[in-house]
Amino acid sequence: MLTAATLGLAAYGVYSAGLGAVDLFRPSGLDWWADLALIAFGLLLLLSSAFVRVRMPGGLALALSALLALQALSLHNDMHFYGDILVAPQIIRAVIGAVLAGLGFWGGRRAAGDT
Repeated sequence: MLTAATLGLAAYGVYSAGLGAVDLFRPSGLDWWADLALIAFGLLLLLSSAFVRVRMPGGLALALSALLALQALSLHNDMHFYGDILVAPQIIRAVIGAVLAGLGFWGGRRAAGDT
């Protein structure tokens, strides 16, 4: 479970950082600060995925904070691109984040022998 959580969190972080980096150079993209925030929080999620894997204290909390920050930026991006919040993609993003956090939590407990 920890490996799946780590790979999922890392993939989500690379995707977010890559999206921010690509959008930074598009002429009709997001605001520059939103792109930099996407890059920063994506890299933070990538770093925290390693902390989740080695069960470092606070690693899961750091990953959760990065996931929540990326969720908030997604709400901003929806309003910027579409003028409205798209509910289905937001729910899907939240469910994916919750599943990854749950895998990290339960995988860490199982690895420590606290079943």
